[in-house]
Amino acid sequence: MSSTITDADRQQVVTLTINGVTVSVNKGMTLVEAAWHAGISRVTSVGCLEGVCGSCRVMLGRGKEVTVGLACQTFVEAGIEVVFLPAASAPRHHYEIDDFQDGWDIHARFHEIFPEASRCRHCHGCVRSCPKGIAVEDGIALAAAGRYRDAGETFIECVMCELCDVACPELIAPAHVGLFCRRVTAHFHLRPPNLIFRLEAIRQSRMEPDHE
Repeated sequence: MSSTITDADRQQVVTLTINGVTVSVNKGMTLVEAAWHAGISRVTSVGCLEGVCGSCRVMLGRGKEVTVGLACQTFVEAGIEVVFLPAASAPRHHYEIDDFQDGWDIHARFHEIFPEASRCRHCHGCVRSCPKGIAVEDGIALAAAGRYRDAGETFIECVMCELCDVACPELIAPAHVGLFCRRVTAHFHLRPPNLIFRLEAIRQSRMEPDHE
């Protein structure tokens, strides 16, 4: 949404619904500011003021259209219905970076940690739900192919709101795949991406290894 809000806009009052409560606020406010202004109760430890970026997840109703976004970067609109979503659940993928021995070990264990990563349906739900405009599907494909550095760069703007996780019918948890890729890239000097890509192709039996 455009952030070019003029002084005249800020003087206009719009009415919307937040968590079932009808509120009237200035047009230039974000949804977070509108919720504070209306006295909507905040959840402890949720939101950037509590040190958790990406936690102000909201569902937005505009007539029959329902979308999602972040309340800190979405401005109020007349008639919009806003519901703050619960905080993201605890991650279900467990690993310790220090347990990885080297780049070969990463490649071998990625599919043990994220077995669902190779089951992407390409439904684009994760892409449509991402408030940062990240090419989520591309990042997952890169990670599944063993191109962790490239995947990590794809997710570099991720704020871990996990809206993509909620949208995925295969429960891939793209945000956590991206976080994994950024972590291992920073922790290791990974082998060349083309080598890892070939290893992944062999793993999936798309080609046979040379025995010369």
